[in-house]
This record gives sequence, structure tokens and C-alpha cells, in this order.
Amino acid sequence: MRVDFDIVLPLGYRVEDVLQFHRRDTESVAEHVTPTLIRKGVMLDGVPVALHVPLAQAGPIRCTAELDGTLTPPLRERIHAALLNILGLRIDPAPFLAAMADDAMLGPVVRRRPGLRIVQSASVFEALTWAIIGQQINLAFAIALRRTFILQAGRQHSSGLWCYPEAPDAARLTVDDLTSRKFSRAKAETLLRFASLVASGALDLVPGPDNDMERIGQRLLAVKGIGPWTVNYGLLRGYGHGDCSLHGDVAVRAALQRLLGEETRPSIARTEQLLQQYRPHRTMAAAHLWASLATDEVRDENSDDDSR
Repeated sequence: MRVDFDIVLPLGYRVEDVLQFHRRDTESVAEHVTPTLIRKGVMLDGVPVALHVPLAQAGPIRCTAELDGTLTPPLRERIHAALLNILGLRIDPAPFLAAMADDAMLGPVVRRRPGLRIVQSASVFEALTWAIIGQQINLAFAIALRRTFILQAGRQHSSGLWCYPEAPDAARLTVDDLTSRKFSRAKAETLLRFASLVASGALDLVPGPDNDMERIGQRLLAVKGIGPWTVNYGLLRGYGHGDCSLHGDVAVRAALQRLLGEETRPSIARTEQLLQQYRPHRTMAAAHLWASLATDEVRDENSDDDSR
């Protein structure tokens, strides 16, 4: 079954930023990326969905979802939400650009990339499992583990594209399934613990009046093996939350070191203090700090605070 979605890309839309995020895995099984098109597989409401997203500098685009199943109104909403996520359309960069007009440290950095956006994972579960997989390891290894996870827990769409799994798919795995494929036992246990809690309904990740971002963050922190960096990164990539503090992120600290002209990276505590001045836009601050290292050999998005 095929469903079309018309989406308008804003003026100044930075296609290359979106491509760079989605083509990090050159051997990807769940994403196929060309200079003008993203194809992504994801499980949504138990249905394998292949998203086709044409890219342009600005203006209207027609995105397509091919379903190996039945379309329901909730599934239509989830597909539309996934499209907005992977196109980076959740956070408008304009308010942060205006707020940084007179900022001595970040102002020049932000003005170099005025249209920079936060590109997200297709689903909250994908964002949080990616954060768990990627914590405290280098990017290349994290990407390889992610690929393994998709092949073990995901399902293949009729087009041949693999679909990133949902919580019930992942919860069926065992620790041995993962450790036999180079996952550490601690990482495997955390990943499956998280998936099982979500699948059972014990961990509610759906925002609502009684479940705001602060509450969701607190519930995530209560899960053994999940620390502050994983929570903030998951809120950023999963929900497009505008005020995530990535003070435990290696690249954020490296970028601040360079901007401050100091010999060593600021401590996690000092980084948290430095980022406080950018509330309620700390997510965009982190994005611009990451981008400022684009030409450096620093791994973007890594943590050193999730030691539990």
C-alpha cells in the first residue's frame, strides 16, 4: 500500500546536513541515501514501512510511504511524524539565531550556519536505542553495532529495505544474541532492559499532560545503565526537545575548548555551567558546537558520563 505526504521545506533548507546525518553508515541496511533521495525503513505500529523522501533546497516535496500492512489513522500520524523528524523540521532555527545576535562566543558560529537544523531519528525508540548503543564507544563501532541490531531485531520490507525495529521486536532478543555480535554484556543488558520496559508499557515514552519531557527524562534515568548523556541525546534525536544539555558530550566540550582558546577541554561540570546561558535553546547550541567541528577529526556525538 502506498500513501503520499506533501511537505514544504523552508527557505534556506540545508539539504547536505540532512544527507550527512542519514548516510553515516556507508553499509546501511535500513537507509539508502543519494544526493536527492532518502529511503528509510522503519517499523511503525507493527507495520514495516519504507519511506521515500525526495530532497530540495526549499519548497514543496511529495514523500511516499510504502506499507506492508494496513493504514490506520494513528499509523498515518506516526508516518507523518517520522517524516518531519528525519527532515529536521521540528525545531525552527530562527529564534536561536535571533537570540545569538549579540553573543560573543556562539554568535559568529551560528551566523556561519543560520539555517542549521536538528535532524532526528524516525522514532523515539530508534533515537533512544541508538543513544544506548552509541554511548562511550567510537562512532564507527557504534554504527556497526546499530547495523547488527537492525538485522537481528528488525524486519525486512517487501522492497528489500530493512526496517528499524520497535520495542516488541527488540525485546524478543536475548543478551547472548547481542554479545555474540560484539555488544558488551552491559550494553546488551541495558538495551534489552529498555526495550522490555517499553514493550510492556512500564516505561511510557508518549508525551502528555502528565508525562512531559522532564518526567520522561526522570523515568529514563531510573533505568539501570542509562545516564544523563543518553537521556539528553535521546530527547534531542527522539522528540526534538529544544533544551537538551549535552554537557557530557566529548565533541561539545572539544568545541567549547576551541572557542575559549584553552589548552584542555572544560570539565563536564563547567560545560554544564557554560551551556546554562543558552537556555531554553541548549539543543541548538549543541548542534552548532557539533557543526563547528565539521572539519576536525573529532567524533561528533559521544559521551563520557554514562558510566553506570
